[in-house]
Amino acid sequence: MGVLEGVRVLDFGRYIAGPYCAALLAEYGAEVIRIEKRDGSEDRFVAPITEGGEGALFMQMNRNKLSMTLDPACARGREVVARLVSTADVVIANLPEPTLLSMGLDYETLRAIRPDIILTTTSAYGTVGPLSEQVGFDGVGQVMSGAAYLTGPEGQPYRAAVPWVDFGTALHSAFATVLALISRGKTGEGQAVTTSLLATALTFMSPTLVEQAATGVDRRPLGNRSHGSAPTDLFQTQDGWILVQVVGQPLYRRWAGLMADDNWLTDPRFADDTSRGRHGDLISARMALWCGTRTRAQALLELGAARIPAAPVLRPREAIEHPHVQAMGVMEMVDYPAHADGVRVFRAPAGMSATPGSIRKRPPTLGEHTDQILAALGYAPKDIAELRACQAV
Repeated sequence: MGVLEGVRVLDFGRYIAGPYCAALLAEYGAEVIRIEKRDGSEDRFVAPITEGGEGALFMQMNRNKLSMTLDPACARGREVVARLVSTADVVIANLPEPTLLSMGLDYETLRAIRPDIILTTTSAYGTVGPLSEQVGFDGVGQVMSGAAYLTGPEGQPYRAAVPWVDFGTALHSAFATVLALISRGKTGEGQAVTTSLLATALTFMSPTLVEQAATGVDRRPLGNRSHGSAPTDLFQTQDGWILVQVVGQPLYRRWAGLMADDNWLTDPRFADDTSRGRHGDLISARMALWCGTRTRAQALLELGAARIPAAPVLRPREAIEHPHVQAMGVMEMVDYPAHADGVRVFRAPAGMSATPGSIRKRPPTLGEHTDQILAALGYAPKDIAELRACQAV
């Protein structure tokens, strides 16, 4: 039995920040109804992998969910929304505030229908400030937090290919939503939960930003090196790249021993992590020479024997085929009607000994459960036919 069994969630989210929040709740037992456009929302078709065009993003974000098509902007659609909300515990929407108002998904409207409802919303910039009404994706957090500036070589900022701002926001949203459920269990009252992409990115960048606020240091991009340790960098071996990450004096001593040169321990330029970060180009140059005389496997074997953190730089194909990744069992095969071989998706990465999460349902086809959900709300077959005729569902 999932720890969130009995909790009903309405997922009006799109792409990652909202849908992954809902997916996490679903994995631990919540019943989640994904609500999307009648012809399919845009995020259903990102990186298509099925005959019907459904994408990898959709598969990962929407396992364990039911699917319902609905137009909340029309009168009959808003009637359905009201009935749904009256049965729900949580509504999730990463939509702009004007859109929430037009769809009747703002907190005051929802609370009038169900006083103890929890509304979890995500925006790009938050609810206050001059940019609060602007829209945006993961990248706005990356560039406005200083992360893109500090990524890559000086003069060429890089946006990370991984949407870490979206996923981080979804994690914060899920955490806060569970807290709101716990609070409601104590007080009987619901509440509005708000997160933003920019706040998440600023939080993830907080060590650097706190340092900046306190010292005015104005860090500059160093490529793959670190400002606060060395060698921390990516290095090319004879047949591939590896990461080496040496932080703290014990690890640095082991690294100097591996280099068989005590000068690295006596030179005052390398006395501590801060000094080593300042002179990281010199330490990286030495490590690059060492790596250049070895294959990737040889370098990793020696670094592992010395208990120095290191790992291979893998392509996506190599990542899913790596023996350790496969041994972790983080991917699970689910069936899908438009993909004969099934689709592998990732489980939630947090294990729980007593109440683990699970993938119980494959991702839904478009509107697969619309009639089932409407019938449970009290709509007769004739009513459902009328809703379809007027394009409310």
